[in-house]
Amino acid sequence: MGHTPAADPRRGDTVVIDASWHEPERFAEIFHCYFPGIHRYVAGRLGADAADDIAAETFLTAYRRRDRFDPARGAMRSWLFGIATNLVGRHRRSEARHLRTLAHTPAGGPQPGHEERVADEVSAGAVRGALAEALRGLSPGDRDVLLLVALGDCTYPEVAEALGLKDGTVASRLNRARRKLRDALGGVDPTLITEEYER
Repeated sequence: MGHTPAADPRRGDTVVIDASWHEPERFAEIFHCYFPGIHRYVAGRLGADAADDIAAETFLTAYRRRDRFDPARGAMRSWLFGIATNLVGRHRRSEARHLRTLAHTPAGGPQPGHEERVADEVSAGAVRGALAEALRGLSPGDRDVLLLVALGDCTYPEVAEALGLKDGTVASRLNRARRKLRDALGGVDPTLITEEYER
């Protein structure tokens, strides 16, 4: 999941946050621990070009608002994904453009002389395009839940914490999103092909 396992990550993160008030450089521990996962999530939603800026803005926002982090309400990882999702929400047009681009972009240039690879890449490009189109058709709330699970590798409770939702709401949004994607993809289970979207 991109974060360092610990006996009690909430306690460790709280210690770092508390220390950062007297030693601001300690916040770098939070950055180094969680940046890869946040960057991967944002890159999957907005593309690699935007990911550097939005991921960095996520941590700058978290640093400035660290007095609002309450471990009793959720883990640092969830809190950061919530901030990142809000920032992505401000860039909905960029996400829509990214999805349109993915829908019309082949998987990559084929290697000459590798017929099997060419066939695989053509197939992957078709899947990616169909998946991107299907994702564009989801409501923003359903898309947020689905992509936090698929790209952020978040659990249902983490998604609930990140978005301020109840677990049941997360489950219903995820089920609705998967059903819509499955219908749009001709019955193919979207959980089996989401990795094509990330490439």
